[in-house]
Amino acid sequence: MTTELAPEPTATHTSTTGAEQARAAKMKERRQVWTWRIAGYAFFLGLWEFASGRLMDETLLPGPTTVFRTFGELWSTGEVPGAFATTLTRIGIGFTIAFVVGSLIGVLMQNRWLNGFFRDAVTVGVTTPGLIWALLTAIIFGNRPAGPLIAIVVTTFAIITVNVAEGIKSLPKDLIDMGKSFNVGVLRRNRHIVIPHLAPFIFTGVRFGFSIAWKVTVLTEVFAASKGIGFEMRTATQLFRLDEFLTWILAFYVLALFLEKVVLERIERRFFAWRGELKS
Repeated sequence: MTTELAPEPTATHTSTTGAEQARAAKMKERRQVWTWRIAGYAFFLGLWEFASGRLMDETLLPGPTTVFRTFGELWSTGEVPGAFATTLTRIGIGFTIAFVVGSLIGVLMQNRWLNGFFRDAVTVGVTTPGLIWALLTAIIFGNRPAGPLIAIVVTTFAIITVNVAEGIKSLPKDLIDMGKSFNVGVLRRNRHIVIPHLAPFIFTGVRFGFSIAWKVTVLTEVFAASKGIGFEMRTATQLFRLDEFLTWILAFYVLALFLEKVVLERIERRFFAWRGELKS
């Protein structure tokens, strides 16, 4: 009588099983995170609905159902898409200018003379609250389109500058020198060394600066604008339509979260996909 031994599992099968278990664990963790996130939204919306009409008068604190109904009405009239298009256009133009200016100054500040020239201006830009620039541009430019754009640029360019400057200072000089010694061209060195190293610094500056640009744009529209989200908020408060005011605030939060968590994070994950390939 002979005894047959079972074949040992191959390395490929073991690695496949490990990868499947890792994916399953990751999916389970993601479901748990989303469960608690949804539970948090449900709790606060339920508390808000309970407080409306019970703890406070409904005219002073409209509930979520009223706000959602008002949002549908404003959307059907075309006010919401038009206001968001105006605000997003201002943010897009202003933040693009701020990114170019901030990146250029960050590069120039590697020179010690230019570093002294720009240092105090960058410090003022980082430390000055956006409210001050919003008020100043509203006083100087009034309802003219240049006001919000200038407020965005002077508020956010310094954030880009600081991140780009710090990224350049921490460039791996040994890798760059090694590339030069092996006659690697400038374009290839920038493609494979400089840009991947600067990317985290740039993305950090973009995400932080973009969040500030949102706030500054709405503030300038509240003080001096004839279109946009801030203008609609100001109009709603002047007419004491708190349901519309809360609707614009809620819509502002939803779009800001969408751009931050969906658009920017997806671009960042796609750009840094090579990190996952290296880890695997």
